[in-house]
Amino acid sequence: MQENKIIITISGLDKIGIVSKLTAVLAEYKVNIEDIKQTIMQDYFVMVLLGDISKSDKSFKEIKEAILKVGEELQMEIWVQKKQIFDKMHTI
Repeated sequence: MQENKIIITISGLDKIGIVSKLTAVLAEYKVNIEDIKQTIMQDYFVMVLLGDISKSDKSFKEIKEAILKVGEELQMEIWVQKKQIFDKMHTI
């Protein structure tokens, strides 16, 4: 179901542990990673992740806050959106 899908976008200077720290939080909150794309553009790490939160006992808001905290710790930009909102924003 669309309402159980989230899109996470993360970007910033590349450093060790980005994927590890993010995926540890996702596992803790029982978010299933359905798709993930990442690249390094010069010294910048960029990743887009599709997750399924249907098995989580936490709310979207709680999951989002935990993910944003990882961004602060890593000093990176992170956006977390429900997929249905993301899709609407990118429909012409």
